[in-house]
Amino acid sequence: MTMAETILLIEDDLKLQKLLKEYLGSFGFELHAEAHPEDGLQALERIKPSLVILDVMLPGMNGFEVCRRIRQESSIPVVMLTARGEVPDRVAGLEIGADDYILKPFEPRELVARIQTVLRRGRGAPARQGTFGRLRVDFEARTAYLDDRDLSLTTSEFNALAVMARNAGKVVSRDVLMQELRGLDTESFNRSVDIAMSRLRHKLGDNPKFPEFIKTVWGEGYMLLAPDPGDA
Repeated sequence: MTMAETILLIEDDLKLQKLLKEYLGSFGFELHAEAHPEDGLQALERIKPSLVILDVMLPGMNGFEVCRRIRQESSIPVVMLTARGEVPDRVAGLEIGADDYILKPFEPRELVARIQTVLRRGRGAPARQGTFGRLRVDFEARTAYLDDRDLSLTTSEFNALAVMARNAGKVVSRDVLMQELRGLDTESFNRSVDIAMSRLRHKLGDNPKFPEFIKTVWGEGYMLLAPDPGDA
Protein backbone atom coordinates (compact mmCIF):
# COMPACT_ATOMS: atom_id res chain seq x y z
CA MET A 1 0.00 0.00 0.00
CA THR A 2 1.45 3.36 -1.02
CA MET A 3 1.43 6.36 1.26
CA ALA A 4 -1.08 9.10 0.53
CA GLU A 5 0.38 12.22 -1.01
CA THR A 6 -0.05 15.34 1.08
CA ILE A 7 -1.56 18.48 -0.43
CA LEU A 8 -1.61 21.83 1.34
CA LEU A 9 -4.75 23.94 0.84
CA ILE A 10 -4.62 27.63 1.80
CA GLU A 11 -8.26 28.68 1.66
CA ASP A 12 -10.43 30.61 4.15
CA ASP A 13 -13.74 29.05 3.05
CA LEU A 14 -14.22 26.38 5.73
CA LYS A 15 -17.03 24.64 3.83
CA LEU A 16 -14.78 24.29 0.79
CA GLN A 17 -11.98 23.03 3.02
CA LYS A 18 -14.24 20.26 4.32
CA LEU A 19 -15.57 19.37 0.88
CA LEU A 20 -12.11 19.11 -0.67
CA LYS A 21 -10.67 17.18 2.27
CA GLU A 22 -13.32 14.50 1.82
CA TYR A 23 -13.26 14.49 -1.98
CA LEU A 24 -9.48 14.48 -2.41
CA GLY A 25 -9.26 11.79 0.25
CA SER A 26 -11.35 9.51 -1.98
CA PHE A 27 -8.59 9.84 -4.62
CA GLY A 28 -5.79 8.95 -2.23
CA PHE A 29 -4.67 12.47 -1.28
CA GLU A 30 -4.24 13.68 2.28
CA LEU A 31 -5.33 17.32 2.51
CA HIS A 32 -3.95 19.70 5.12
CA ALA A 33 -5.91 22.96 5.17
CA GLU A 34 -5.09 26.39 6.58
CA ALA A 35 -7.35 29.46 6.48
CA HIS A 36 -4.71 32.16 6.94
CA PRO A 37 -1.69 32.84 4.70
CA GLU A 38 0.92 32.95 7.47
CA ASP A 39 -0.35 29.66 8.91
CA GLY A 40 -0.21 28.18 5.42
CA LEU A 41 3.39 29.30 4.88
CA GLN A 42 4.40 27.80 8.22
CA ALA A 43 2.61 24.55 7.33
CA LEU A 44 4.48 24.44 4.03
CA GLU A 45 7.78 24.28 5.91
CA ARG A 46 6.44 21.81 8.44
CA ILE A 47 4.63 19.18 6.36
CA LYS A 48 6.56 19.36 3.04
CA PRO A 49 3.52 18.69 0.78
CA SER A 50 3.66 17.49 -2.82
CA LEU A 51 1.52 20.39 -4.06
CA VAL A 52 -0.13 23.59 -2.83
CA ILE A 53 -3.69 24.68 -3.67
CA LEU A 54 -3.84 28.41 -3.10
CA ASP A 55 -6.86 30.74 -3.09
CA VAL A 56 -6.34 34.24 -4.48
CA MET A 57 -8.68 36.04 -2.05
CA LEU A 58 -7.26 35.53 1.44
CA PRO A 59 -7.38 37.57 4.66
CA GLY A 60 -4.37 39.78 5.30
CA MET A 61 -2.37 38.74 2.23
CA ASN A 62 -3.63 37.84 -1.22
CA GLY A 63 -2.74 34.61 -2.98
CA PHE A 64 -0.41 36.33 -5.44
CA GLU A 65 1.80 37.54 -2.59
CA VAL A 66 1.65 34.11 -0.92
CA CYS A 67 2.73 32.48 -4.19
CA ARG A 68 5.54 35.01 -4.53
CA ARG A 69 6.79 34.14 -1.04
CA ILE A 70 6.58 30.41 -1.79
CA ARG A 71 8.64 30.90 -4.94
CA GLN A 72 11.38 32.65 -2.98
CA GLU A 73 12.05 29.37 -1.17
CA SER A 74 10.54 26.52 -3.18
CA SER A 75 9.64 25.24 -6.65
CA ILE A 76 6.76 23.12 -5.31
CA PRO A 77 3.80 22.96 -7.74
CA VAL A 78 1.12 25.59 -7.00
CA VAL A 79 -2.46 25.47 -8.29
CA MET A 80 -4.35 28.72 -7.72
CA LEU A 81 -8.09 29.05 -7.12
CA THR A 82 -9.69 32.28 -8.23
CA ALA A 83 -13.14 33.76 -8.74
CA ARG A 84 -11.47 36.44 -10.88
CA GLY A 85 -11.14 35.14 -14.41
CA GLU A 86 -9.78 38.26 -16.08
CA VAL A 87 -6.69 37.73 -18.22
CA PRO A 88 -4.53 40.19 -16.20
CA ASP A 89 -5.15 38.12 -13.07
CA ARG A 90 -4.21 34.93 -14.89
CA VAL A 91 -1.06 36.58 -16.24
CA ALA A 92 -0.15 37.75 -12.72
CA GLY A 93 -0.47 34.22 -11.34
CA LEU A 94 1.68 32.72 -14.10
CA GLU A 95 4.32 35.42 -13.91
CA ILE A 96 4.93 34.82 -10.21
CA GLY A 97 5.23 31.07 -10.69
CA ALA A 98 1.82 29.37 -10.42
CA ASP A 99 1.72 26.10 -12.36
CA ASP A 100 -2.02 26.11 -13.01
CA TYR A 101 -5.21 27.91 -12.05
CA ILE A 102 -8.86 26.99 -11.84
CA LEU A 103 -11.83 29.32 -11.74
CA LYS A 104 -14.46 29.26 -9.01
CA PRO A 105 -16.99 27.75 -8.92
CA PHE A 106 -15.47 24.50 -10.15
CA GLU A 107 -16.24 20.81 -10.19
CA PRO A 108 -14.06 18.98 -7.64
CA ARG A 109 -13.32 16.31 -10.24
CA GLU A 110 -11.80 18.97 -12.49
CA LEU A 111 -9.52 20.06 -9.66
CA VAL A 112 -8.42 16.44 -9.13
CA ALA A 113 -7.62 16.17 -12.84
CA ARG A 114 -5.55 19.36 -12.72
CA ILE A 115 -3.68 18.13 -9.63
CA GLN A 116 -2.93 14.77 -11.23
CA THR A 117 -1.73 16.47 -14.43
CA VAL A 118 0.63 18.83 -12.59
CA LEU A 119 2.06 16.02 -10.47
CA ARG A 120 2.41 13.73 -13.49
CA ARG A 121 4.24 16.41 -15.46
CA GLY A 122 6.58 16.74 -12.49
CA ARG A 123 7.56 13.07 -12.66
CA GLY A 124 7.57 12.24 -16.32
CA ALA A 125 11.04 13.38 -17.37
CA PRO A 126 13.68 10.88 -18.49
CA ALA A 127 16.47 9.97 -16.11
CA ARG A 128 19.43 11.71 -17.75
CA GLN A 129 21.32 14.99 -17.87
CA GLY A 130 22.30 17.41 -20.61
CA THR A 131 24.95 20.13 -20.71
CA PHE A 132 24.50 23.14 -22.99
CA GLY A 133 27.43 25.49 -22.57
CA ARG A 134 27.17 26.96 -19.07
CA LEU A 135 23.71 25.40 -18.62
CA ARG A 136 23.23 21.93 -17.13
CA VAL A 137 19.80 20.27 -17.08
CA ASP A 138 19.19 17.35 -14.73
CA PHE A 139 16.07 15.66 -16.13
CA GLU A 140 15.85 13.12 -13.32
CA ALA A 141 16.06 15.65 -10.48
CA ARG A 142 14.09 18.23 -12.53
CA THR A 143 16.63 20.94 -11.81
CA ALA A 144 18.76 23.20 -13.97
CA TYR A 145 22.05 24.90 -13.16
CA LEU A 146 23.83 27.89 -14.65
CA ASP A 147 27.53 27.80 -13.75
CA ASP A 148 26.56 25.31 -10.99
CA ARG A 149 23.99 27.74 -9.55
CA ASP A 150 20.53 26.24 -9.12
CA LEU A 151 18.07 28.24 -11.24
CA SER A 152 15.13 27.25 -8.97
CA LEU A 153 12.75 26.69 -11.87
CA THR A 154 9.04 26.22 -11.36
CA THR A 155 7.28 23.17 -12.80
CA SER A 156 6.11 25.05 -15.91
CA GLU A 157 9.54 26.66 -16.46
CA PHE A 158 11.32 23.32 -16.19
CA ASN A 159 8.82 21.61 -18.51
CA ALA A 160 9.42 24.25 -21.18
CA LEU A 161 13.19 24.05 -20.78
CA ALA A 162 13.21 20.24 -20.74
CA VAL A 163 11.35 19.84 -24.03
CA MET A 164 13.76 22.29 -25.68
CA ALA A 165 16.77 20.55 -24.11
CA ARG A 166 15.60 17.16 -25.41
CA ASN A 167 15.43 18.75 -28.86
CA ALA A 168 18.48 21.02 -28.60
CA GLY A 169 19.49 22.57 -31.88
CA LYS A 170 16.01 22.04 -33.33
CA VAL A 171 13.04 24.41 -33.39
CA VAL A 172 10.32 23.48 -30.89
CA SER A 173 6.96 24.79 -32.03
CA ARG A 174 4.62 26.81 -29.84
CA ASP A 175 2.07 24.01 -30.14
CA VAL A 176 4.51 21.48 -28.65
CA LEU A 177 5.43 23.88 -25.85
CA MET A 178 1.75 24.51 -25.13
CA GLN A 179 1.24 20.75 -24.81
CA GLU A 180 3.99 20.68 -22.18
CA LEU A 181 2.13 23.42 -20.30
CA ARG A 182 -1.17 21.64 -20.80
CA GLY A 183 -2.32 22.06 -17.21
CA LEU A 184 -2.81 25.73 -18.02
CA ASP A 185 -5.91 26.77 -19.91
CA THR A 186 -4.05 27.03 -23.18
CA GLU A 187 -7.13 27.01 -25.40
CA SER A 188 -8.32 30.35 -24.07
CA PHE A 189 -5.02 31.68 -22.74
CA ASN A 190 -1.99 30.94 -24.89
CA ARG A 191 0.36 33.55 -23.42
CA SER A 192 1.64 30.81 -21.10
CA VAL A 193 4.42 29.98 -23.59
CA ASP A 194 5.57 33.60 -23.85
CA ILE A 195 5.53 33.98 -20.06
CA ALA A 196 7.52 30.76 -19.56
CA MET A 197 10.13 31.86 -22.13
CA SER A 198 10.39 35.33 -20.61
CA ARG A 199 10.93 33.96 -17.12
CA LEU A 200 13.45 31.37 -18.32
CA ARG A 201 15.44 34.06 -20.11
CA HIS A 202 15.38 36.24 -17.01
CA LYS A 203 16.76 33.43 -14.82
CA LEU A 204 19.38 32.55 -17.43
CA GLY A 205 20.35 36.20 -17.91
CA ASP A 206 19.78 35.62 -21.62
CA ASN A 207 19.42 38.56 -24.00
CA PRO A 208 16.75 37.69 -26.64
CA LYS A 209 18.49 39.96 -29.18
CA PHE A 210 21.83 38.17 -28.72
CA PRO A 211 20.83 34.82 -27.18
CA GLU A 212 23.29 32.44 -25.60
CA PHE A 213 20.66 29.82 -24.80
CA ILE A 214 17.12 30.41 -26.13
CA LYS A 215 16.63 31.61 -29.69
CA THR A 216 13.25 32.81 -30.98
CA VAL A 217 12.53 31.53 -34.48
CA TRP A 218 9.82 33.92 -35.62
CA GLY A 219 6.68 32.25 -36.88
CA GLU A 220 7.89 28.81 -35.79
CA GLY A 221 8.83 28.58 -32.12
CA TYR A 222 11.92 28.45 -29.92
CA MET A 223 15.29 26.67 -29.99
CA LEU A 224 17.79 25.81 -27.27
CA LEU A 225 21.23 26.59 -28.68
CA ALA A 226 24.45 24.60 -28.30
CA PRO A 227 23.24 21.00 -28.51
CA ASP A 228 25.04 18.69 -26.13
CA PRO A 229 27.30 16.28 -28.06
CA GLY A 230 27.80 14.03 -25.05
CA ASP A 231 24.17 13.62 -24.11
CA ALA A 232 22.88 10.09 -24.47
